[in-house]
Amino acid sequence: MTAPTAQPPSAISTSIRLKLSLMMFLQFFVWGAWFVTMATYLDNSLEASASQISLAYLTQSLGAIAAPFIIGLIADQFFSAQKVLGILHLAGAALLFWASTMSTFTAFFPVILGYMILYMPTLALVNSVSFRQMTNPERQFPAVRVLGTIGWIVAGVTIGLLAWERDEQLAQTFRMAAIASLILGVFSFLLPATPPTRRGEKASVRDLLGLEALGLLKNRSYLVFFLSSIAICIPLAFYYNFTNLFLNEQGVRSAAAVQSLGQASEVLFLLLMPFLLVRLGVKMTLAIGMAAWALRYVFFAYGDAGSLYWMLLLGIILHGICYDFFFVAGQIYTDKFAGERFRSAAQGLITLATYGVGILIGSLVAGPIVDRFVTADGHDWTQIWIIPAIIAGVVLVLFVILFKDQRSDRTTILDASKVTLEAPGPVTPRDERRRPETA
Repeated sequence: MTAPTAQPPSAISTSIRLKLSLMMFLQFFVWGAWFVTMATYLDNSLEASASQISLAYLTQSLGAIAAPFIIGLIADQFFSAQKVLGILHLAGAALLFWASTMSTFTAFFPVILGYMILYMPTLALVNSVSFRQMTNPERQFPAVRVLGTIGWIVAGVTIGLLAWERDEQLAQTFRMAAIASLILGVFSFLLPATPPTRRGEKASVRDLLGLEALGLLKNRSYLVFFLSSIAICIPLAFYYNFTNLFLNEQGVRSAAAVQSLGQASEVLFLLLMPFLLVRLGVKMTLAIGMAAWALRYVFFAYGDAGSLYWMLLLGIILHGICYDFFFVAGQIYTDKFAGERFRSAAQGLITLATYGVGILIGSLVAGPIVDRFVTADGHDWTQIWIIPAIIAGVVLVLFVILFKDQRSDRTTILDASKVTLEAPGPVTPRDERRRPETA
């Protein structure tokens, strides 16, 4: 009688892998279903100003700032991660549906703020649930995490197929997201058990925010990288907040679906990242990411939905380089620079600085600028996009001049780059806690 084949020690069961993959798909489908088109919805349906639209988008930053407290004080110490995930998504489903019924921005804003405070911690929770079930995260996590990017793409394509932008029915996006959040909330209770890791321990505010890593800023090059990370998020806010409104005003059909090309390019460039980091080094890789930011906005400034449509498409596709070559490469650089002792704290600090402080500043800057260039039939987008292009260009020049690339980075970076596929989308300050290294 033939003995059953033993499962390799590095494998996880098909059932668990499918559950984790579905969890990731729904997690990012929920976000992509409403976040991309919110500016167009607020402009068309609630007659919000650009400054108000930016306020709505900076709720992401406020949620990122709140995330470590929710994770550190609740999920890490008292309740299983999958149960906290379920409760947050069930409550979030109610808030998303409620947001779809609002008729004024004043009523809409506190609802979406409450939702983002609940949602942003779930980005760390889904990663925590995943890593706790894996025996070899470097090999097993990428295939699971990529379903999140696919979920975001499917959300954008669905909006395009249903023509909600064209028919001005974008309130439906919040309802679609609410249904998906409800499904994920219920499904979370069926996920593998992920009990708290620090039950009984007391976490200080300094620990939660990663402030113990502040000593790393004494190094000049890391300080330059840290400040550049904050500064480059200012032009990033223009992209997140106003690209969908811009494309719709330009007459691009199914704009949300077209924007999903940006997420598709993230996956492609993540596959290239390990090879490029070794061959180009940290400084050149980061510089290429910032240069892509400036070039993208130039394409947006001078492209149109007619003969220059290719410029708009290239500007969107460059999102993969913009995000991966700076944020993912920067997370790897931080991991190697911080070392084992400050690894988690350093990742928390840099993510709080970018998605918390950087994008918050960017949102506050972008709104008034877009309001400044309102025209009778929309906005003067050429003037608008030139501004973030200049900002990105200035940050690039200062970075190249001031940042010193250590030759040792080229020989030590390969091991960390093997896990870069974990982060093709936004991460939160507590994400690194459960990473093998790298959002």
